[in-house]
Amino acid sequence: MPSSRRPTLVLLALAALSLLLLLLLPAPPGRAAPGDDPVGEWPLRPRPEVVDRFDPPAVPWGAGHRGVDLAARPGQVVHAALPGRVTFAGRIAGRGVVTVSHGDTRTTYEPVAATVEVGDLLPAGAPLGRLELAGSHCFPRACLHWGWLRGETYLDPLRLVGAGPVRLLPLWRDAPWPLPAGLRPAGAPAGRPGGGGRW
Repeated sequence: MPSSRRPTLVLLALAALSLLLLLLLPAPPGRAAPGDDPVGEWPLRPRPEVVDRFDPPAVPWGAGHRGVDLAARPGQVVHAALPGRVTFAGRIAGRGVVTVSHGDTRTTYEPVAATVEVGDLLPAGAPLGRLELAGSHCFPRACLHWGWLRGETYLDPLRLVGAGPVRLLPLWRDAPWPLPAGLRPAGAPAGRPGGGGRW
């Protein structure tokens, strides 16, 4: 082999090996691929009542509810839902806010008097601070506003604890035997259980 081609082949081999190593490495903790929700913890203990659910706006500047409100009491300890790094702990418009980043997502908690500082690495469940009454979305009651974002896209934080939107399954999915063809819904495959009525 000519000596002029050896460096090129060596570089190609190193590039291929580097790519292979990157593919084999596990993802960093706390990262969540779109559509693959991490398993988190409730930010309040015991499990709180959900006062107001996630209702994303139709357009970025539109009205909606960009998180969930959880019933709480003033002074209650607020916990990190996922492991991550504190990227904000301070006041915005007079309201205490804590933001924890988890790879490509971040969770927000307000109104909270922070006991953590920017840069702190936290495990899931670590205390972030104490709930404040001033700035509560539920005033005069106290509640925690809990948010979850990927980039600038708001996500339903209840998905982190398995309490997100309910997905309904077809009625025939768990039927123990196939129904006669006349009772199968239109379009249901033959031999599969079905139920009468419109879908």
